[in-house]
Amino acid sequence: MLKVWGRSTSSNVQKVMWAIGELRLPHERIDVGREYGGLSTAEYFALNPNRRIPTLQDGDVVLWESNVIVRYLSAKFGGGQLWPLDHAARGVADQWMDWQQTTLLPDMTTVFWGLVRTPVEERDHRKIDAAVESLKATWSRLDGHLSSRRFVAGDSLTMGDIPVGVMCYRYHALGVERAALGNLEAWYETLQSRDAFRKHVMIPLS
Repeated sequence: MLKVWGRSTSSNVQKVMWAIGELRLPHERIDVGREYGGLSTAEYFALNPNRRIPTLQDGDVVLWESNVIVRYLSAKFGGGQLWPLDHAARGVADQWMDWQQTTLLPDMTTVFWGLVRTPVEERDHRKIDAAVESLKATWSRLDGHLSSRRFVAGDSLTMGDIPVGVMCYRYHALGVERAALGNLEAWYETLQSRDAFRKHVMIPLS
């Protein structure tokens, strides 16, 4: 049985759990991180020297880095489903997974930490407002891409939807001003119809 270390409110853990939910894989999730602690133990260090979450154990295979775990699960258990068999489609899925980390995440982190994790009196509103404005343009790139397809890599959900889908939920849940992006909103509505997305991603921010 798969084991996942990480609290359910972590966006990176949510990526992994959403993939597991879509694939209906037997698993055990173990709460560690933040209020649960556990990251500084020798046992956890042996699994993940970064002392971060998530960590996946599949028999003798131990992996960390959320997008890598999503790729692994998709390739092993979701061929033709989360893992596109067409090389071009898989390349597109990979592209947007990396885009989530390199391009989208910095401003999303600024806004999330600024509004959720920082006391009101300590918030840098100028920095937060600049990130909110920047995100309008950043999300518009995915909106343009979705103008010709239902999902990130084509007509069905793949691993490419998972990292950006988790971020899209947070973007909406943060309640910040957003640009009118019709293709993005239609895609997000479709994600909300999926049981695994509602169960593992649509969790109140904390």
